[in-house]
Amino acid sequence: MTGTADSLAVWLRVRRETDWHGAPALLPRPSAPPGPSRPPESSAAPGPPEPSRQPVPSAQPESSAPIQPSAPPEPSSPTRPSAPYGQPESSAPPRPPAPPGSSPRDGFRAWCAGPVRRRDPVRAERLLRAHGLCLADARRRAPLGFALLAGWQCEVLGVPRAPFRTGDAHAKGGRERYSLTARTREDFAACLREAADPDIPLAGRAARAYLDVAFFHPFDDGNARAALLTLVHVLAREDVVLPEVGPLQTTRYADDPEGAADLATLIGVLHRRGGTPAPAHR
Repeated sequence: MTGTADSLAVWLRVRRETDWHGAPALLPRPSAPPGPSRPPESSAAPGPPEPSRQPVPSAQPESSAPIQPSAPPEPSSPTRPSAPYGQPESSAPPRPPAPPGSSPRDGFRAWCAGPVRRRDPVRAERLLRAHGLCLADARRRAPLGFALLAGWQCEVLGVPRAPFRTGDAHAKGGRERYSLTARTREDFAACLREAADPDIPLAGRAARAYLDVAFFHPFDDGNARAALLTLVHVLAREDVVLPEVGPLQTTRYADDPEGAADLATLIGVLHRRGGTPAPAHR
């Protein structure tokens, strides 16, 4: 791919062609029964109080009506029974009870408290505040959209506003260019709404939403952090917490369909490392 090619258009094609249904199914970890209190893990910092949310001006309102992306629609897949969004996927067998006193390790918080804080304490604190908003939005089942991402991004960057970019964006030393057209924001909104599609396994939806943010590149800065928070939000809405996120921090390319599918598989691998199974989605 040359630096003049539209990497966003390439991603939309890859997005349609990727078999997201092949992603592993994930289930939330059951709550641990009451027991003796335990000191917090040394690798994770105590959670800060939930920050107050500032209103985020939007350059233009996102339509509440379904918007079709400009790319040609992919063929419809066979209809399958689906659970309401926000409920765990029912195709996997019941998860065994958690050991007394156990709790899932939050890999995002551990990442912020460890490598991020060692490099830049201010960056770590901003990420933790954004993470608090992200989880609060997941608990209230807020629909994923640009306004939600912009609220997190204000915390990430420490700015009062995080508007949608106003021109083409570039990344990877100019190797990728993400165009801006009259439909870019509408296409982005439509893609984010698909994070609620219960016909796709949760790992596939989280991976796809992560890559949507990475390749739509909506902000002038901090898009990789926005993509990771989006992945965390999609999982948290269904009570899934990854025990580590470090392996997700790698360069990804818009023209890599195998890499897109592998990201969904990696989410399943990381989930299994937390001591719980990720059975195949059927």
